[in-house]
Amino acid sequence: MLITNLEVLPNQEIIKHLGLVQGSSVRTKHVGRDIMATLKNLFGGELKGYTELLQESRAEAMERMEQQAVAVGANAILNVRFSTSSIAQGAAEIYVYGSAVIVEDIASHRR
Repeated sequence: MLITNLEVLPNQEIIKHLGLVQGSSVRTKHVGRDIMATLKNLFGGELKGYTELLQESRAEAMERMEQQAVAVGANAILNVRFSTSSIAQGAAEIYVYGSAVIVEDIASHRR
């Protein structure tokens, strides 16, 4: 599966547009990570626990979006975008969406 934030792919032709696909993940903070974050706020530095949490959420949201694309028969997802929002205190959503398409190598059209 080709996944990109580009609107078109070099040397690829969009054969069919299959619609919007999306994936999301809602995560809450972990008590242990909160304690470490509070300490980091005092001394400065990266909040590695939160960085890991966001990386896991992005990966899960991307996987869900890709599963939707496979289900509709796509071989690529174009124009991928991410969004985040606060759902409740201590909980956030990572949302990813893009256009599911079927692409074909332009070279395969040449004779």
